[in-house]
Amino acid sequence: MELHDVWFVLIAVLWTGYFFLEGFDFGVGVLTKLLARDRAEKRVLINTIGPVWDGNEVWLLTAGGATFAAFPEWYATLFSGFYLPLLLILVCLIVRGVAFEYRAKRPEERWQRNWEEAVFWTSLIPAFLWGVAFGNIVRGVKIDQEMEYVGTLGDLLNPYAILGGLVTLALFTFHGTVFTALKTVGDIRERARRLARNLGVVTAVLALGFLGWTQAEKGDGTSLVAATVAVLALVAALGANRAGREGWAFALSGVTIVAAVAMLFLTLFPNVMPSSLDEAWSLTVTNASSSPYTLKIMTWCAGIATPMVLLYQGWTYWVFRKRIGTQHIADPH
Repeated sequence: MELHDVWFVLIAVLWTGYFFLEGFDFGVGVLTKLLARDRAEKRVLINTIGPVWDGNEVWLLTAGGATFAAFPEWYATLFSGFYLPLLLILVCLIVRGVAFEYRAKRPEERWQRNWEEAVFWTSLIPAFLWGVAFGNIVRGVKIDQEMEYVGTLGDLLNPYAILGGLVTLALFTFHGTVFTALKTVGDIRERARRLARNLGVVTAVLALGFLGWTQAEKGDGTSLVAATVAVLALVAALGANRAGREGWAFALSGVTIVAAVAMLFLTLFPNVMPSSLDEAWSLTVTNASSSPYTLKIMTWCAGIATPMVLLYQGWTYWVFRKRIGTQHIADPH
């Protein structure tokens, strides 16, 4: 296996880790409107992800940085062609971080309510747009012989990509719902489990349609295996949630995300951005990659730094592993 193939796999792993981890905290952000009944419950939801949300976003920074260094042509075409959607995601992530930090800085109800509204929308919008973006990457976009995107914003809003956005939004929200059931106690935990039952069915229908469409258009035997694992894991997550096994439900919903993202990258390889104008103009792991020397240096750096990052993040989750409820929320006055 060549180094550019290795880095394609590593970038796929980074995106998978990002969607697994950031997926549930996007879902929790959406639940601040769908599940929480009052300000205390919103504080419970936000506190479940408070210690970890910023660490989850490190996976996005690493995935973007690795793409820039390992596949500069891919990075350039992706970020120029998808400029407006990716800019909107970036703005949402900035506002979302500010909302988490500034929400409790002042006691006025209007101040806190506005930041809570920001948490909801800046969780929902990126959860949808990431699906739209990856749907377009897999489907193929208008790339010319100069490796430049020549389409318009309207070209990105096609039925396949929009379905992909609905799938990521539903799947991340379901992932966040079972995480909430795992991390809370009392009435909010029970309501999260009930919501997960209904939301899981909707997610399964959307995911089955999207993965089936992807398999029919781009798939092969290996992608079919990944799609099957994703669907079975989602069904098993619903069963575990119904049985009150929140830990298993969360792990299985995570397997669904991992398998679904793996399927997308399996259908993509060896392309990194297919051209819908001419297959010969597609960006591939070969024509979009950096030099072998650059990839070699990156491999050594990743081999040293990655284990330390994983150990630290794992330790963080272990420290903040206990459940919380409204009884753990201090009086705001």
